[in-house]
Amino acid sequence: MAFNLFKKKNNGPLQVVAPVTGEVVLLEDVPDPVFSQKMMGDGVAVMPSGGAVVSPVDGTVEMVADTGHAVGVKSGDGTEFLIHIGLETVSLKGQGFSVKVSQGDKVSAGQPLIEADWAYLKEHAASIVTPIVVTNGEGRTISREADGPCAAGETVILSVSAD
Repeated sequence: MAFNLFKKKNNGPLQVVAPVTGEVVLLEDVPDPVFSQKMMGDGVAVMPSGGAVVSPVDGTVEMVADTGHAVGVKSGDGTEFLIHIGLETVSLKGQGFSVKVSQGDKVSAGQPLIEADWAYLKEHAASIVTPIVVTNGEGRTISREADGPCAAGETVILSVSAD
């Protein structure tokens, strides 16, 4: 393992990949005011077409909801992300979710965090749209980078830079 103690810090924007494969949706179009009015923070959403929910950045798992419907990841630069799988999914009490990580785990961008049973969620949740928001966006510029289809762990959907 190499230590890069003297490596110059990259001051470019943080590239955030899609947490799930699907179609990019404007956060303002999410049918829940907590997200559409950016009460939790700015970001984007994805209408999933299937697959695992993956980490959007290299970082540390800061929070995993007991019900498996949400996960928080903090990047190396301190940017905090919330991935909320579907709407009103907390009421499912864990049904439809299989969590693959624990609080404190180090994760890489594209690493599976949660397996979702999309068929079950489509039947029992208000929506499967999956917002990803920066919860500590003050002092940061958040830019949407993608429209249309996206691939989990591959498509850059947001860039975040310090103001």
